[in-house]
Amino acid sequence: MSKENKPTNQREMSFIEKARRAQIVECAIETIAEVGYGQASLGQIAKRAKISKGVISYHFANKEELLEQITIGYYIAWQSYIAPRLEAQKSPEEMLRVYIESNLSFVSENRLHVYAVIELVSKTITADGKLQFAAEHDEAILLPIENILILGMQEGVFREFTKSSARVMALTIRNAIDGFTMELMRKPHLDVQEYTRELVKIFDISTKK
Repeated sequence: MSKENKPTNQREMSFIEKARRAQIVECAIETIAEVGYGQASLGQIAKRAKISKGVISYHFANKEELLEQITIGYYIAWQSYIAPRLEAQKSPEEMLRVYIESNLSFVSENRLHVYAVIELVSKTITADGKLQFAAEHDEAILLPIENILILGMQEGVFREFTKSSARVMALTIRNAIDGFTMELMRKPHLDVQEYTRELVKIFDISTKK
């Protein structure tokens, strides 16, 4: 193989491997969303992807690594979706509104991935019997809301919050968003825009000075 051809072939192999990994992850997401975490075997994932279990084993060391990639991919996608929308806002009120709106639209646009992650976060257990992703999930999700609330208080547009009460409000906002996710799972034809408007109104009133 000539030096001229070698880098091109390496890039092509890298692209093929990335595409195959992405396909496996997507099929795992679809399988978990359809049958649940407990029933989503590598065999079922391989069948959906129309490949052998050996191909999955080539790209992922084990099922745990594959499932972890689903969760990591979700948080990367979520962050990429939410962060630029928040950064474009100039006031805490707009940041809170956009946080709620963008989270609900992200859930609506990525339903299968969201449903799969809910399964993984709520059911993946470590060797010592703890939820594997729970603590990391909570902190990564709640901190941006707390920061918005504290900023709004400091700028005099939100009511007073202590560190503890800001946490309570952040949890309430997040639980409302998660409640929307569960309602969407039950009612796929839910009016997302109306639901979003009502949620924004509720938290506008409850945080206003």
